[in-house]
Amino acid sequence: MKQIASLIILISLSQQVVMSQNKNLETITLGAGCFWCTEAVFQRLKGVEKVESGYSGGKISNPTYKEVVSGLTGHAEVIQVTFDPSAISLEKILEVFWKTHDPTTLNRQGADVGTQYRSAIFYHNDAQLNTATKLKTLLNTEKIWNKPIVTEITKFEKFYKAEDYHQNYYNNNPNQGYCQFVIVPKLEKFEKLFSDQKK
Repeated sequence: MKQIASLIILISLSQQVVMSQNKNLETITLGAGCFWCTEAVFQRLKGVEKVESGYSGGKISNPTYKEVVSGLTGHAEVIQVTFDPSAISLEKILEVFWKTHDPTTLNRQGADVGTQYRSAIFYHNDAQLNTATKLKTLLNTEKIWNKPIVTEITKFEKFYKAEDYHQNYYNNNPNQGYCQFVIVPKLEKFEKLFSDQKK
């Protein structure tokens, strides 16, 4: 009986630890071109607990992929990143975000063209707004890129999770053409720049 009681206490304590950890997690929503690419990068980042692909910043509810890629709904392809701020800072999240896509091209990432591929930060609270704004100003001042950063910084309103086949796309389709020619080079760049931050 004592063993059972001890086991119950251990289970209860472990559940409390998990609940405590969950309360401390933070979420930010980021658009950096095709969400397949961005998802693959952030899934490999230490301190990130969950990454979901979806749509934000548009005019209609529950948009489909077909509607979003038409460019008529106003949504951006985004990832919703849930991370542990005790393991990785928001500053580091945004550094990875800015350095793994081109934030100077308006409504475009490589061959993907349209407002749905815009560079965007959808902030969830004032602290995220302040951090994103300060970092964007600093990066522009230091002229890290030859052109100004055009990343949109907008208050988060709604996230619509993309269809199931978009989730975990690179991991499920590593040999697909787009993955090989577009995502693999991004992952190689990420691993080179952030080897110490890789899971």
